[in-house]
Amino acid sequence: MNDAWIFPDWPAPRTVHAAVTTRDGPGISQPPFGRFNLGLRSGDDAQAVCGNRSTLRQSLGLPAEPRWLRQVHGTVVAELGPLPTSEEPEADAAVSRLPGTVLAILTADCLPVLLCAGDGSAIGAAHAGWRGLAAGVLEETIEQMQCHAADLMAWIGPCIGAASYEVGEDVYKAFHHSKTAVEGAFVATRPGHWFCDLALLARQRLEAAGVTRIYGGGFDTRSDARFYSYRREGARSGRFASLIWLAEG
Repeated sequence: MNDAWIFPDWPAPRTVHAAVTTRDGPGISQPPFGRFNLGLRSGDDAQAVCGNRSTLRQSLGLPAEPRWLRQVHGTVVAELGPLPTSEEPEADAAVSRLPGTVLAILTADCLPVLLCAGDGSAIGAAHAGWRGLAAGVLEETIEQMQCHAADLMAWIGPCIGAASYEVGEDVYKAFHHSKTAVEGAFVATRPGHWFCDLALLARQRLEAAGVTRIYGGGFDTRSDARFYSYRREGARSGRFASLIWLAEG
């Protein structure tokens, strides 16, 4: 781990590579966006963001341009290959079985989850804010990977931590009305409000879906200045990327 990049510590196959950017990467964005904002819809200068995206590919030696998504807090999963088009699919998760494909999720408090098959045959990436998580974006991603869940492994990326994430009844009810366990994920703070542990909720849903090899967690984007945080910075927050890609065998 260093100031510019985080590399997931998980026993992924050698053909599966992953990385997470930070706001301190080698970029050209100006305050209040830090240096390495990768979100085109955050209010930053578009040329700066495009320059940062070009630097991202060069710095990590990516085999192709990342397949960016138009994320809308839903459950649609796009199946992608390495060749980008001018349109960004409207989806909150993506899967691929094609070498050279770089999947990318942008976040600034929401939860990125990376997945791969134990034999390296498939990868997945999901944007799991509370709406998408409650609606089943992780379950949809697992299904679209077309692997036995027990053969998958997952890495829970940087998101807002429980101690920084107070929510109201809308979030509380969205999860308590589901069939998946939420034990320990909500701690009451004041009437009608709770601290919410997004990473724990994701872990519980992955386990319920049959994924037992789960790694990562332990981040708090609001308190950790390396990351962009919507709750800390408001509407002018940038976005960092969680990436996973398949190399040639």
